[in-house]
Amino acid sequence: MTTAAPDDTRTSTPPAPWSLPAADVLRAVGGSPDGLTGAQAADRLARDGRNELPEPPRPSVLRRLLSQYADVLIYILVAAAVLKALIGDWVDLTVIVVVIVATGLIGFVQEGRAVSALAGLRKMQSLDAQVRRDGGWGVVDAATLVVGDVVRVRSGDRVPADVRLLTSSGLQVDESALTGESVPATKDDAVADADAGVGDRSSMLFSGTIVTAGNAEGVVVGTGAGTEIGRISTLVADQDSTDTPLARQLERLGTQLAVLIGVLAVVMLLVGYLVHGLEVEELISAAIGFAVAAVPEGLPALVTITLALGVQQMARQRAITRRMEAVETLGSTTTICSDKTGTLTQNEMTARTVVTAAGTYTVEGTGYDPAGRVVTADGATADLAAHPDLAAFVLAAGLGNDAHVERAEDGWRVVGQPTEGALDVLAAKAGLDRGTATRVGAVPFESTHKFAATLDDVPAGGPGGAARVVHVVGAPDRLLDRAEAERAADGSLVPLDRDAWEERVDALSERGLRVLAAAVRPADGLDAITLDDLAGGLTFLGVVGIVDPPRPEATAAIAEAHAAGIRVKMITGDHRGTATAIARELGIAPAEGRVAALTGADLQRMDDDALAAVVRDVDVYARTSPEHKLRIVRALQAHGEVVAMTGDGVNDAPSITRADVGVAMGIKGTEATKEAADVVLADDNFATIERAVEEGRRIYDNIRKAVVFLLPTNGAQSLVILVAVLAGWALPLSPVQILWINLVTALTLSLTLAGEPAEPGIMRRPPRAPGEQVLSGRATAVVLVASVVIGAATLLVYLLERERTGDYAVAQTAAVMMLALGQLAFLLNCRLLNGSALTRRVLTGNRGLWLSAGLLIALQLVFTYAPFMNAWFDSAPIGPASWGLTAGVAVLVFLVMEAAKAVVRRVGERPPGERPDVHG
Repeated sequence: MTTAAPDDTRTSTPPAPWSLPAADVLRAVGGSPDGLTGAQAADRLARDGRNELPEPPRPSVLRRLLSQYADVLIYILVAAAVLKALIGDWVDLTVIVVVIVATGLIGFVQEGRAVSALAGLRKMQSLDAQVRRDGGWGVVDAATLVVGDVVRVRSGDRVPADVRLLTSSGLQVDESALTGESVPATKDDAVADADAGVGDRSSMLFSGTIVTAGNAEGVVVGTGAGTEIGRISTLVADQDSTDTPLARQLERLGTQLAVLIGVLAVVMLLVGYLVHGLEVEELISAAIGFAVAAVPEGLPALVTITLALGVQQMARQRAITRRMEAVETLGSTTTICSDKTGTLTQNEMTARTVVTAAGTYTVEGTGYDPAGRVVTADGATADLAAHPDLAAFVLAAGLGNDAHVERAEDGWRVVGQPTEGALDVLAAKAGLDRGTATRVGAVPFESTHKFAATLDDVPAGGPGGAARVVHVVGAPDRLLDRAEAERAADGSLVPLDRDAWEERVDALSERGLRVLAAAVRPADGLDAITLDDLAGGLTFLGVVGIVDPPRPEATAAIAEAHAAGIRVKMITGDHRGTATAIARELGIAPAEGRVAALTGADLQRMDDDALAAVVRDVDVYARTSPEHKLRIVRALQAHGEVVAMTGDGVNDAPSITRADVGVAMGIKGTEATKEAADVVLADDNFATIERAVEEGRRIYDNIRKAVVFLLPTNGAQSLVILVAVLAGWALPLSPVQILWINLVTALTLSLTLAGEPAEPGIMRRPPRAPGEQVLSGRATAVVLVASVVIGAATLLVYLLERERTGDYAVAQTAAVMMLALGQLAFLLNCRLLNGSALTRRVLTGNRGLWLSAGLLIALQLVFTYAPFMNAWFDSAPIGPASWGLTAGVAVLVFLVMEAAKAVVRRVGERPPGERPDVHG
């Protein structure tokens, strides 16, 4: 018994196997039409590895967890915890530690999108494959395929690897996940251009795509990471997630607060020591109290809760958020890059226009739903009995295809080819009664002749004019080549006017429609039909324009986006003409004039600088590959744009990962795309993106309002202590009382703003400038003024009450009450931060406001009158005069802040983020 020798054949996949004859490719990969031997396959498997996508190295769990704490606000929380420990405030220390741990765990759970995306890509690969080895066919695990294996596929199979075709018959493949094209690609073994894009490599099958018709044999030229899907997985793994605008702004805010707190603490220490000669121990105690008051320990938790509430609200609007920060990022979006097929369009082929020699008919309705009419130029329903030209065309289209539509739980769906489904729906809308028509024979569609034909028995008197007829449906040029006559308006036959038909076909093509033609010929005496029977003698009936129609709601959503200053760009794998026509219909491109559109070939010829120079002015990109989409996103981000990328195919996964916020379709989207995305649309509706953008803007407004509200809380407390130290007074607030007021406002008032409804006109504002901070110039001015006003009001009440009562505890309790009521008044100011709060609306629209106010008052009553609270917090009961004073000063705080807001609005900076006209 002899042992098989190792496979020493030097194999290498040629750079462009689709551009070489099949025999040359076989030689290059060391294969043969009879396939490899088992020994050769085993050697190559050991050498090249399994036909699987490799998993990238993952960081350790500890490293992933620790990375969640690399944030300035977390550092501030840690500093606050240390200070709380130094003053022995164990309750507040525990709360802060819980917040720190919870914040990190939330981020830890949300991490790993790229890893999940790769797992989704791996799910797309075939589970088994038919392969020829040792001269015979067998089924093997697709993961064991190697370069040089000969495989075969048939309708319904998932392609197991990248394959160069050797032979094929009627082969059509659904490549929409890779190319974005809604129509299955026709495949054959003819060579293609070396520089052809993925969608134009007609002699190639790509791993993970699905065969929809026909069968083929081919040689494996790529496995695992060497496949087109493997290349895309590498692109996904190579993309670094970008920081969200909010994360960058909060990091800067945290740094600024840390510096400010440190500087003021040093100033306070120096003044207390040098001016007032205070003891070191007193100064350290005052500094700790100041820092405890100044550190906004509730800010990270407040931001997280606000985002979490936004996630819940978006889920109710059919947008599932996988990463909380994406809620806010959507609100700051300046450009939406959208795939066409399945996102802006329905991914359901629809007949739009029928043209016969007698006239043009418009088909109403969209998608596979057969509801709708076929109407004449004057809008009247086209009755088939009164329009024999239309009746003949519809009969040929209805009988000449094998597809049909049926109602499913989620709508109508096609069983068969999408294009043929459009013809079946056309027949239903036209009211065609197929009656007892029966098929006798057929010539299937082949890429070589580009048409299909059926031999049908039609009842006598039918529009076919004969008992047995041949119906042909296919490419207009192929049917014109075989036609000798056309049907006139009166039903008579006249010589074919080919020039006129070519003009009609060109006119439909310029509208982005896919054009099919129908023809007929008598078939008396024929019992079967072959391709030779169709060499001539056809009567040309007309043409139909078919399109994957835009979603009706997408047009309105794009108009809303433009009104909000957001540009929408279409990036698709489809052809330029189709993309341009759909862009015009959707309103992405101007309805008149030239549309600036670039193809993948154009992008290949442009370097990054050239692309960056034009990327903002071009709204339509056609025949693009995953690399092209990545380059477009990067070029936009280089201009400071905040980019949202939407899509549903595998080809969208890398750019979705790279974008500031990635949006995937939940129904028709691939698993890889959904796992890579930040937001998944449960209804595949582009209009949901517009609603999500509005929600994102509301959330950002509420975070800004919360920050503006929260900082004066700390600012006023810090100011009270700072002034007292500088003036040499006894502290108006003790550290434990500061803890109390921080606790009750955090439990009540702070969270109220998280549920604020959107302010009027929120989607008529331009996007905020990418460099704008969460505290803009006007917001900072409001924070500073509020800190001074609330702090001054607290000092005023403290001094007046101490003078009036001579009781230090009563004065301190009144000061705490003033802080509570002053912040409640300022909360009303913050509800309408961009406008006047002197309106009834400030008291309505948020039930949480009254719950929070009631709870605050209840807790303050306990603080003031409960004996155990008096003992713990050194508080004391106060009388009606103190209540009247604090309430009156709180109303004064509200009015002063409204005046301050009006002044700031009048003299403040211009609204940020003004955008150019959406059509440039």
